[in-house]
Amino acid sequence: MNHFDIKSAISGININAEWIGLREVRESTTYRVIRDGKPQANSKDTTHGVMVEVLSNGQFGYYGTHQLTRSAIQKAAEKALKQANIASKYSLHHFTDKVRPIAKGKYISSYSQDLNTYSAGDLNNLLLKAYDKLKLSDKIVSAFSLFRFVESEMKYVSSNGSDVEQKLLIISSDFSATAQDGIITQTRTDGGLMANSHQVGMETINEDEILQNAEKVSKQAIELLTAEECPTGKLPIVLSPDQMLIQIHESVGHATELDRILGDERNYAGWSFVREKDFGNLQYGSKLMNITFDPTIEHQHASYNFDDGGMKATKEYIIKDGVLLRPQGGMESQVRSGMQGVANFRASSWNRAPIDRMANLNLEPGESSFDEIISSIEKGVYMESNRSWSIDDYRNKFQFGCEYGKLIENGKFTKAVKNPNYRAITIPFWNNLKMVGNKDTFKMYGTPYCGKGEPNQAIRVGHASPVCLFEDIEVFGGV
Repeated sequence: MNHFDIKSAISGININAEWIGLREVRESTTYRVIRDGKPQANSKDTTHGVMVEVLSNGQFGYYGTHQLTRSAIQKAAEKALKQANIASKYSLHHFTDKVRPIAKGKYISSYSQDLNTYSAGDLNNLLLKAYDKLKLSDKIVSAFSLFRFVESEMKYVSSNGSDVEQKLLIISSDFSATAQDGIITQTRTDGGLMANSHQVGMETINEDEILQNAEKVSKQAIELLTAEECPTGKLPIVLSPDQMLIQIHESVGHATELDRILGDERNYAGWSFVREKDFGNLQYGSKLMNITFDPTIEHQHASYNFDDGGMKATKEYIIKDGVLLRPQGGMESQVRSGMQGVANFRASSWNRAPIDRMANLNLEPGESSFDEIISSIEKGVYMESNRSWSIDDYRNKFQFGCEYGKLIENGKFTKAVKNPNYRAITIPFWNNLKMVGNKDTFKMYGTPYCGKGEPNQAIRVGHASPVCLFEDIEVFGGV
């Protein structure tokens, strides 16, 4: 960041408030993109500003500014105070500074090589090599390869003594090939759109591995052109970790966010079928289902030490042995509901107020090997990489489509199938979880684009999972 002194700035604010917080965020995003053999993007965007938060008459007011001067901070504080006082006339709950605990500490992403390890030219050359592997045949009508680099630095101070600094380095990669034969079109990616997103350094960029993955993507896109349609019927399905990403995200992650349960998101992103009385009682899934909220995992996409309200991040079970235990709610939602939550009060940028957001939400490994799972199935479908999703406003009824499938017959893979889709209802679906893969099948993925809130916030989320077997699921083919 620049030489702006956030500690000095907060001490210089002169307003009559119960609590004041400053959250300064500077974030730079760099894209390197090759599409259809030509450079499409070599860009770097930077955003930098401060969100002023004020507590007055039991309500919080917010006002952001990109002008990093004492006078601008003072004006923003005055406007935030005005908002808080107006909101207090219509308040549903009277807050105190207990929902902004004193937080002190640092967090820095773990990596060994920074972004200066490779030049822009080096990266473009590697992406061009990857594109050549994607363009294996004239049947590949479109392909792209990309890297996305995010450098994020946040400083947070408050009038009750908080002093937090967190620095993130995030690298995403994506490789995609679209194959066409007549009216048949199939697209294959490396795990789904931007799913390979992690807090890592440039040491993660391995040329041999990248080229192998790009070639695999191309070969499978071509393979799908002549593959049979996915069968239709009630069948066991095996979901790979990159498909479990969206399954966990939509049917567990959003459904257990406490602000949704309290009704805050009904106007925009929807509500939840989960009710407050369900915690500690609802058998959300089979006894093999263990879901944890854990921003403390090294290298996972949404790791941090403190949320944006100053709550310390810890690993917590959301669901244990299939029973729903704890909602994903920050301190404000916890005080409102009288329930224990997690450190997930997060904002997407300096110009947004924090709200309850899932972070790293993972399905813990089980004990079954991949071979044991596949060999247990007489007839079923294995599915990889999400390509379409639909779920209702209550996160209850859903339908997902995958890029790539394989038919399982008599305990063995037999042939590829295209357009594999499945639909279900959340609680029966998770109670049909019959086998959970072991640590050898466990993989981490993420997405930069989880959308929620008014005004909208697209935020980083991480999901990790082993391979999973679900029985008696409605499966069907077609686009």
